[in-house]
Amino acid sequence: MAGDVVNLRQFRKKQARSEKEKTADQNRLTFGRTKAEKSLTKALNEKAKSFLDQGKLSPTDKAD
Repeated sequence: MAGDVVNLRQFRKKQARSEKEKTADQNRLTFGRTKAEKSLTKALNEKAKSFLDQGKLSPTDKAD
């Protein structure tokens, strides 16, 4: 008939720790990149930007 007796305070603490661990895992995935990975991404973005800028027409160029 009766279920197990659970201490509500301990249950809440366990649940809060579980939620914090989930948040920490998500943050590790989002922000946990090494300096080398960050610099590689930055270099690739700059290279792509310069490649795209090469094809831009300057305002003085006119197609007649």
